[in-house]
Amino acid sequence: MLSRLYRWLMALADVWAMLLLIAMVVVVTLGVFYRYVLNASLIWYDEFASYLLVWLTFYGAVVAAYHRKHIAFETIVEGFRPEARRWVAMGAEVCVLIFQGILCYYGWVLMVAVRVETAVSLEWVRMSWVYSVLPISGGLMVLVSLADLARLLQGAVLGKEGSQRDATE
Repeated sequence: MLSRLYRWLMALADVWAMLLLIAMVVVVTLGVFYRYVLNASLIWYDEFASYLLVWLTFYGAVVAAYHRKHIAFETIVEGFRPEARRWVAMGAEVCVLIFQGILCYYGWVLMVAVRVETAVSLEWVRMSWVYSVLPISGGLMVLVSLADLARLLQGAVLGKEGSQRDATE
């Protein structure tokens, strides 16, 4: 049950990242069209596209973490014995988990601190909505790291290609 919810949540993050990319392409295309075809600039598109890029980056990081596509030192670690590889992976995962916890906590603090501020060109957009990406993506990445750490503690050796994740879920 929990595994199914986890997979559903990660599939939702994947779809959300794709929608953010589509929205960013549409907004930038609209901005370029207005500027160069209609000779009339949209004052909001640049700021909005920037926010979409930030959101895409953070939610894309969640998807990349889930599929184990983040940067890694494979060449160094592959030279270790399987048991040493597992211990190195656990240490790395704990470090990543600490970072994600910090991201989640201080993202929440920042989101609360800017709760009354609004975007410059979009006065109806609260900055707390924009900064909500920090605690949400941080929390999702904490879930990914906890799931990976649990598999490592059970004796799995996780590969970057994600085949271990697919086989165990």
